[in-house]
Amino acid sequence: MPKPKCKLIGEDGNIFNLMGIASRILKKAGLREEAEEMIKRIQNSGSYHEALGIIMEYVEVE
Repeated sequence: MPKPKCKLIGEDGNIFNLMGIASRILKKAGLREEAEEMIKRIQNSGSYHEALGIIMEYVEVE
């Protein structure tokens, strides 16, 4: 299944902001469970870069 496109480039780089944007895109695409899974994984991640990698697993960053 293709990942939903998500405009993150040019947005505030705060990881909570990026997580929220990606979560909303996933939910709009009918992927509520994936959004919740992504959030949990990000909250348990060990670094900013790891969290960004998790976001990119779920959405296609533009």
